[in-house]
Amino acid sequence: MKKSLIILILTFLTTFSYGVEREAIWPKKKMPDAQQHQIAAMTDESLAEGFNPEKHRMPYLEWFDAPEKPNGGCMILISGGSYKNCCDVEYIKNWNKWLTALGFQCVNFVYRTPRPEGLPIYQSAWEDGQRAVRLVRSQAAKRGYDPEKIGVIGMSAGGHLSLLLATSSQTPAYEPIDKTDDIPCHINWAIVNAPAYVTSDGETGIRASRQGYGPDVKISDVFKFDEKTCPMTLQHGGLDPYSPNGSTLVYRELRKRKIPAEVHLYPNVGHKALGFERTVEFMRQMGFPGPLEPEEKIADRYKDDGDRAKVVKEKVWPEGKMPDPQEGQCEPYIEWHFPKVLKTKAIQIIYSGGSYTNNNPDGFEVAPARRYLNAKGMTVVTMKYRTPRPLKESGLEKHVTAWQDLQRAIRLVRSQAEQYGLDPDKIGIMGSSAGGHLTLMGVTSSRHNSYNPIDKVDKLPCNVQWGIGIYPAYALTDGADQHNIHGGNNDEDILVQDFSFDLDTAPMLLIHGDADVWACMNSVKVWEKMRAMGIQSELHTLALRPHCFQRSAAPGTGSYTWLERIGEYLTKQGVLPE
Repeated sequence: MKKSLIILILTFLTTFSYGVEREAIWPKKKMPDAQQHQIAAMTDESLAEGFNPEKHRMPYLEWFDAPEKPNGGCMILISGGSYKNCCDVEYIKNWNKWLTALGFQCVNFVYRTPRPEGLPIYQSAWEDGQRAVRLVRSQAAKRGYDPEKIGVIGMSAGGHLSLLLATSSQTPAYEPIDKTDDIPCHINWAIVNAPAYVTSDGETGIRASRQGYGPDVKISDVFKFDEKTCPMTLQHGGLDPYSPNGSTLVYRELRKRKIPAEVHLYPNVGHKALGFERTVEFMRQMGFPGPLEPEEKIADRYKDDGDRAKVVKEKVWPEGKMPDPQEGQCEPYIEWHFPKVLKTKAIQIIYSGGSYTNNNPDGFEVAPARRYLNAKGMTVVTMKYRTPRPLKESGLEKHVTAWQDLQRAIRLVRSQAEQYGLDPDKIGIMGSSAGGHLTLMGVTSSRHNSYNPIDKVDKLPCNVQWGIGIYPAYALTDGADQHNIHGGNNDEDILVQDFSFDLDTAPMLLIHGDADVWACMNSVKVWEKMRAMGIQSELHTLALRPHCFQRSAAPGTGSYTWLERIGEYLTKQGVLPE
């Protein structure tokens, strides 16, 4: 009787840990490529006193409590640890808490570590992962979720394993052993945090030896990008030694296949999981937690000028001094919008897009941002630049007169900043679409004069300290004056020669819709170029979202909260107060 009780207690402890149910991934003696040095345990367990490796050889699923309000989806949580251990105890705990609150059934997948001998570093974990997905899919009816609403979230090596499961489910990692292996092992979406070993200079399990750069550095060929490759979002820090270029390369491959995706890249951050809020927005936009709420006009959220104290309007050019005047173009001007309560001495210049055929300093691309920043206590200068495009017979490119206006406007703002109690060395520029292209001109090419000086104002520099590019157009050679032909995805689609990327090039925040015909690879390749120069910039792309994504958006999505990315970025830059 006593022996039976002990067996019962041991069985209970094996089945339940920390109040969750454990399920072995493999039948006894059926585990492929079993190696005696490997265990399956989170590090809080494996490092605990009295840990017995012999009792922890079997990889397992750890089922957490069902959500109070299930949404019909399941999330598989995957720890990182360099394929040497499963160390992300706190990430797993927090992901479970946050995702369960959103209505997902959560399950922790604990795979074999350390790395197998004589096999690729990921092989045993990948075998365990494909089997785990099959088991999770097999339990959908029992646990109350849709077998085609299964996602994964992982970090570092767990991000690498998430990519393997997301891109390569049609490549068997092991030989079938029973009927469970007749079940498909594809997943339906992936949340990929700081994936390691993605580029060929680090695929053997090291930090990227050349930071993911070089003509011979490419995405690791372990990722097959087969017909079951799923939508995903990738989050990566700009200083991560497991190169963030791995995330941009994955993103490019997804775009080539028209698979909805997001990439979120953060400046001056190393190896860690970032931006869970962006993860939630991605899943909402894709409809994974449930149907989207009705879209709202974003301008309607910011239609009050109550935080503005006064407006001062002035011409950009003295009478008769405007360079390259063109018949039919509008007269350029700037307007100073001063906040009621000044909280920063920095100045944000904002202007709209319009294909260089028109522009509206009071439209949906400008007014909400102006009001948002005025409410934050920041002075905003809006600009109307010359449009439509210069006459063909002038021989000027589409953007030249607008670029002249921008350089002059920056100098005017710098010349007057101190008289308004502002800092002439804290000026940023922001534009959308063609205005985004114009922002790139201002950020990257301030040492390149667009006109000859006309007065003492032009003795001032026209460089800026930051730029904000919202779906910039015309940045790549496959869309220099039109929609991007290849979506900017091909290696031969490179940045146009408009941009000098001189020594005064400033860091940027870039936000772009993934479904924009003026392709988001405009922004991605600008980010890649700046990182190669040692300039840390920030990038967010938005799944399923087109050009002018901020006209209207569903609550809880990245398009709905896009202005908050600007506020967060300016705060991190030390421009706005905490």
